[in-house]
Amino acid sequence: MYLLKRYGLFKLLAMLALMYCFNNARAQMHSFEFYGHTFNLNADTVLQQNFSEGLTAANIKKFYSQLNKANTDDLIASLKIYREKHQLSDWLYYQLIRRTAEQLSPKAKNYHSYTLYKWFLMVKSGYDARIAIGDNQIIFYVRCDEDISDIPFFIIDDNKYMCLNYHDYQKLFKQAETYIPVRIDVAEAKAAFSYKVTNMPEFKPENYQEKQIAFNYKHKAYHFNVKVNSEVSQIFANYPVVDFATYSNIPLSKETYQSLIPMLRENVKKMSTKKGVDYLMQFTRHAFLYEDDEMAIGKEKRFSPEQTLLNDQSDCDDRAALFFFLVKEIYNLPMIALLYPTHITMAVAFEKPVGDGILYNGKVYSVCEPTPQKKNLKIGEVADNLKNQKYEVVYAYQPVK
Repeated sequence: MYLLKRYGLFKLLAMLALMYCFNNARAQMHSFEFYGHTFNLNADTVLQQNFSEGLTAANIKKFYSQLNKANTDDLIASLKIYREKHQLSDWLYYQLIRRTAEQLSPKAKNYHSYTLYKWFLMVKSGYDARIAIGDNQIIFYVRCDEDISDIPFFIIDDNKYMCLNYHDYQKLFKQAETYIPVRIDVAEAKAAFSYKVTNMPEFKPENYQEKQIAFNYKHKAYHFNVKVNSEVSQIFANYPVVDFATYSNIPLSKETYQSLIPMLRENVKKMSTKKGVDYLMQFTRHAFLYEDDEMAIGKEKRFSPEQTLLNDQSDCDDRAALFFFLVKEIYNLPMIALLYPTHITMAVAFEKPVGDGILYNGKVYSVCEPTPQKKNLKIGEVADNLKNQKYEVVYAYQPVK
């Protein structure tokens, strides 16, 4: 009996060893750098049998069935573990999926495969993502309940789906009715996607460069050596136009934060709150060159606070977001964003209002213009061309006590 038991155990171990060797023979290792860290993945070779047939609903369903039979548990688990470990927001997690899909099927070689891999990894990660086809184009979109204004969307069963690969087509993108959804039900694909970015990656310190920023305040010159990283631009290269609350609350990366915020705090520590806010207002006005988005890049683009620090030119949207972030970080005062037909500015609630106050929800706010105007406006002053224009409060920030 003892020998039988030992023999049975030997057979079990041998079988497990064979299974391990078989599974590893079917798997291919990939590794790539992802914003300061290395991501390793094992991909079943079945996953890399690229889509090569005509772009029809039937062929896409057949390809999905092929992918679904592959051993993808380890790959999906690796993606999710990495997301959890590094606290990736949905947008950053999607960037990880894009890089992974590029490993499985390079975008330049087989765009249809690349897009289908992205979609497959998204739905297997739990997101409600969809595929549509038309005019030999494949459109990839995801359910999102947020206010996104510059990319196409589709409505299915009263849910809004934002196009994730519009940037690949741009002017070649057709009318919405051109694209017919491919109905594939994936049980785990239920979650909505969010464009809110609440954490920035921990970039390697050696990937930063120092950028000199200077401005004058009260006849004194102030100089800053701010650490910036061009990888930030890569992250937001295809980021859509989101609402003010979303892009103004995107935090600074660690190195950029530590190179700027402590110095700003030091410079304002002996000032009153009003003078300190005025200092930050003048900083956002005069430390950067002004250039309208349409002139600079040919379209509307809203920069996060770190993007404004990184770029040489910025407009009123960008400066309003940076000013908001700085005031929130250093003073944490209530603020509102005022949207005019062609301009956006900020107003801050002080203990005592300054100038012509704006009453909103029981608080009086003083306008703080963070963008240079024809006249050097003080706190509480509004540009002459805006005085008779209507505005909308598009964001109201209240500190959490």
